[in-house]
Amino acid sequence: MTKLTVTAAKAIKVGNAKHELVVVPLFTNQAVEGQSAAVDAAAGGVLERAIDMGEAEAKLGKVTSMIGTESVARIIAVGCGVHEKFGRDALLAVTGAIGRSLAACKAKAATIVTDNVSDDADSAASFLEFLARDVTMGCYHYTATVGSPKPGPALAKLSVAVGDMLSAAKAKAALHNGLAIGQGANVTRELVNLPGNVCTPTYLAKEARTLGRKYDSLSVSVLDEKKMESLGMGSLLSVGNGSDEPSKLIVIKYQGGNAKDAPYCLVGKGITFDTGGISLKPAKGMESMKFDMGGAGSVFRVMQAVAELNLKINVIGVVAAAENMPSGCATKPGDVVTSMSGKTIEILNTDAEGRLVLCDALTYVERFKPAEVVDIATLTGAIIVALGHEATGLFANDDSLAEALTAAGQASGDEAWRLPINKRYDKQLNTKYADMQNIGTGSAGSITAACFLARFTENYKWAHLDVAGTAFQSMQKGATGRPVPLLVEYLRQK
Repeated sequence: MTKLTVTAAKAIKVGNAKHELVVVPLFTNQAVEGQSAAVDAAAGGVLERAIDMGEAEAKLGKVTSMIGTESVARIIAVGCGVHEKFGRDALLAVTGAIGRSLAACKAKAATIVTDNVSDDADSAASFLEFLARDVTMGCYHYTATVGSPKPGPALAKLSVAVGDMLSAAKAKAALHNGLAIGQGANVTRELVNLPGNVCTPTYLAKEARTLGRKYDSLSVSVLDEKKMESLGMGSLLSVGNGSDEPSKLIVIKYQGGNAKDAPYCLVGKGITFDTGGISLKPAKGMESMKFDMGGAGSVFRVMQAVAELNLKINVIGVVAAAENMPSGCATKPGDVVTSMSGKTIEILNTDAEGRLVLCDALTYVERFKPAEVVDIATLTGAIIVALGHEATGLFANDDSLAEALTAAGQASGDEAWRLPINKRYDKQLNTKYADMQNIGTGSAGSITAACFLARFTENYKWAHLDVAGTAFQSMQKGATGRPVPLLVEYLRQK
């Protein structure tokens, strides 16, 4: 991936300066003025002519590219709609369009004029943050396992002309925040996109230790199978029984608050490849099961973003990593295992393995006396039936936590939608052979999966994010980086 540098200045320098590419926002019924007018003049008036000819439009998200002069070689005009209606949704549409446009062009350097975007300092700062985030995410290009990779986005330097609405310090802070979130999402995508023969539980443990060495504020510990066995993590260990790859429990601690402050805990499902085990998945589409550690990937990179942003809270990330494989040693349907909590589980389907690793990790985090716990998992196909690929499924045992996550999703453009958990669904998990079974007996598979997890979270505030529909799109499109923006926003509000 190309390393992107983002800087801010009061105004764009034209005249003798040479610009490879300048992005100019266009609003309906608003004249080209201020810095946009200066850019257009340096480009020979191509923007005004394009507007007069109806080629450049202010329609929201509309992108128009124009060839300029030696001073300003190219202008990209981005439609922003009506200025008075330029709220959060419109803002996200514009920054997303800019990110995609800069990723598609061949420019190595670009300047974006933002002096006419907002009359409010907070809105202007939000625009800069989302701009830096979306341009950074637009620059992502996977090459890790490609012998002869095709050229990706060339953009290496982004300059933003912010005008007088924001001080240099506030503009710099907003851009830094956006860059940190975007980079976190990109590294999540890289980790999740890696094939299962590269990204194993051992690889994840190595990546965690590398992250710990990079940031002084992070400390990392890894529990091996022997240690997990001594703690009674029979449920987690049962998932990896069929694999030659040893399972791991990875713990990443960030100390940004006072020592006595209760930490916020993130728990990620890290199934580095999921065959379904003895309950073997169909061959068609099984290759996408390398994405089944999307929850783990998001935890890794949220912890990175937290360190970059220097948040004044304590955060602990826990990743339950295993490989689910069939073999003579694999857990069988009908087996009963004992979780770390002491509760026994009848395994009716070995392909419902994510909840089996998560339940022991959720019990483990009790020792930290957490303020709140959020688990993140590509847990059920049923959530895609319910919500498609637009919103992450949200479940919680605490209304205030659910509201905070919903608000963070709305603020970041990384939406989550709450679904219910209650005894009417929970009773599907009852069995006479153990304290519970690992799948429900009827429909509502996402809800019954959440009900299963809820049985291990009775002693603290907890939420579950089912990201099966949002963490990745397809083999071709790959990982999305979600829900990193949602989680970072949630933690920033603490």
